[in-house]
Amino acid sequence: MSRASGIGEAQILDIGRHRESDAYSELEKAVIDYAEGLSRTPADVSDALVARLRQDLSEQQLVELTAAIAWENFRARFNRGFDVAAQGFSAGAVCPIPERKEADDSRPTRSEPKASEAQ
Repeated sequence: MSRASGIGEAQILDIGRHRESDAYSELEKAVIDYAEGLSRTPADVSDALVARLRQDLSEQQLVELTAAIAWENFRARFNRGFDVAAQGFSAGAVCPIPERKEADDSRPTRSEPKASEAQ
């Protein structure tokens, strides 16, 4: 996110609680919900949310939005696979980290081998 692209300080600070924030329009809140849904594993986006987005976005805009979200997920997962760490571009600046949802303790972490690999 970038202040240079018109994102306000309140939006940066409130990203983790966008649903309750007055800093976002209803469309922006729906777009964030859509990005969060597509970023889950497995991806989970309701028909109602897509219908909500279609009220304000053309099909081309929805395709572009979906492609941008998919591309960012690709980059994030690729970087995770190669342990690419943050490069310090936001060091000392506001860079909120999303709050973790309830963790699934059955999934192996990066440092734990999968059950099929442990022997």
